[in-house]
Amino acid sequence: VQLQAFGGGLVQAGGSLRLTCVASGNVFSIKHWAWHRQAPGKQRELVAALISGGSTKYADSVMGRFAISRDSAKNTVYLQLNSLKSEDTAVYFCNADRYNRLRAGVPGDYWGQGTLVTVSS
Repeated sequence: VQLQAFGGGLVQAGGSLRLTCVASGNVFSIKHWAWHRQAPGKQRELVAALISGGSTKYADSVMGRFAISRDSAKNTVYLQLNSLKSEDTAVYFCNADRYNRLRAGVPGDYWGQGTLVTVSS
């Protein structure tokens, strides 16, 4: 499975962006999807996950502001980022899981290349 993420950019605080992750290859093997992010000098963290069956989970810091969704027909996963804050500045990574790693809070086994989101205050 290959993941290609794009949609990052420079945005003012309070603004919005939509990140897109296009999957190719054996996409049918993927059970769960997620977005992670890594800010400068910090560890990578889970931002949002979409679990098979449709349930979602979010980091407390983005709850109510970000939304993960999927278009199965397009093999695409989105992350809508609203009410952006300077602390949301990070490289965002798409993540796909063939097993149940994300259910256990562990990243899945496939990663996209990352897309940079910069929020100016």
